[in-house]
Amino acid sequence: PKVDAIYIFCGNKARHEPWAKDWPKIRGVFTSIKPICESLKKVAHECDHDSIPMSFVPKRCTSDVASNKENLNQLPPTYMYSVIFKDIVLEINDDDAKSIKALEIYCKKKEIPDTEINELKRKYHQKSPVWWYTCEMFLYGMLNRGLRLLDMEAMSKLGFFIRSLHLQLKQLHQEQATNLQKPFTVYRGQGMNKEDFQNLLDSQGGLLSFNNFLST
Repeated sequence: PKVDAIYIFCGNKARHEPWAKDWPKIRGVFTSIKPICESLKKVAHECDHDSIPMSFVPKRCTSDVASNKENLNQLPPTYMYSVIFKDIVLEINDDDAKSIKALEIYCKKKEIPDTEINELKRKYHQKSPVWWYTCEMFLYGMLNRGLRLLDMEAMSKLGFFIRSLHLQLKQLHQEQATNLQKPFTVYRGQGMNKEDFQNLLDSQGGLLSFNNFLST
């Protein structure tokens, strides 16, 4: 695995700060644990943000004549899996109480803090899906990792939440489309390796598919 961040824990901050500045992956020099933990939360969030995989569908596969078997076979497998999963999860209409109970059992296996699990159980219907997604708790990371890795167990446990979040975003989009006279542009930055960037350039005029919800 790639090393994303390095932390220096020592007893003499002034001694190690000068040389640490020469290493871009070093996030800082610390003499206590608490600030390291706070920084790690931010770094973990950044990693989730920049780790969203993308599928690039060439223009030739999206044209009117692209329905032949040869072109369909060229579609990225992750793109096809995500489309199938989306179609399935949006058709299921499970009871929220049962779904939350199943998620609770799954979270305990993953050692999610009881305080966060209990808060979700008590207040789930008091807040909107978008609120829960942007809240600093386990849902954001678990959902993003599940979608990124195509983890079927995680995605199935979170299916009810994915469906609710999708429906709210769809409703908000419809309301904005009705109230606004013209489209508006939103922006999102993300790190990308050279190979993916080249694939993006080669797929101009085609489709860009990301198996996740984006914060813009």
